[in-house]
Amino acid sequence: MPYKERLYPWVLVRLLPKMQRLTVGQFRTRSDADGHLEILRRLVPGGKFAVIFNPDLLESQQADTCDRRFDR
Repeated sequence: MPYKERLYPWVLVRLLPKMQRLTVGQFRTRSDADGHLEILRRLVPGGKFAVIFNPDLLESQQADTCDRRFDR
């Protein structure tokens, strides 16, 4: 995973039927994601949105640093 993607662990998703989700945006801070969520709720009143934390981004980042430590 590119370094740039790891900088944005907060994800704003639109919840769809049948347990599907559509990623609307990725954000560096929770407050940025919440701000965009409020705007989307006003623009799309019938839509269901959620802010989630993507731990996969941090796990891959920790794995990269562990690999670098042991490569020495």
